[in-house]
This record gives sequence, C-alpha cells and structure tokens, in this order.
Amino acid sequence: MANRIDRDQVKHVAELAKLEFTNDQLDALTPQLDEIIGLFESLSEVDTSNVEATSNVTDQINVMREDVADNWGQSEALLKNAPEAQDGYIMVPTIIDESED
Repeated sequence: MANRIDRDQVKHVAELAKLEFTNDQLDALTPQLDEIIGLFESLSEVDTSNVEATSNVTDQINVMREDVADNWGQSEALLKNAPEAQDGYIMVPTIIDESED
C-alpha cells in the first residue's frame, strides 16, 4: 500500500463533513480510502492521447421549448388562496429582521 492518505487526513476530512468516527472506525476506514484513491490514480496510466474529448456520451440532443412566460390566469387563483397578497405578490412574514430597532 502506498499510503496516499493517512489517519489524520481522514479524521480532518471527517470533521469537515461533520462526521464522527471512533478510533477503530478511523483505523478501518483509512486503508479503504487509500485503496479507493489508488483506483483513481490507476486511471492516469490509461493512454488517452488518441481519444477525442467528450462532454456527452450519447448522441441524443436535448430539445427544449422556447422559454416564454405565459399567464394562464393561474396567478389570480393563486393570490385568492394566499393569506395575504399585495400588488400581485404573496406577502409572507419577515424571517430575518435586519433593522436596527
């Protein structure tokens, strides 16, 4: 094993991810992650010099409709169901008050 990652690095990343591991779990996880990193490093050994760069592996083209705003009369019905509305908008209670009061 090449020791691409050590126990302290695994512990640090776990802390960043807000994960807690026991010492036994860290001891078991460290070689597993090292092996996974090794599998990704083995990809660098593949000769890709004659491979064309791709952004999509299928030949399907995504057909989308034109992005046009339509008002099908639904906004009035929506506003009728809102507890409070003003000027075509739904009024909601303030969650964060940044005033100096």
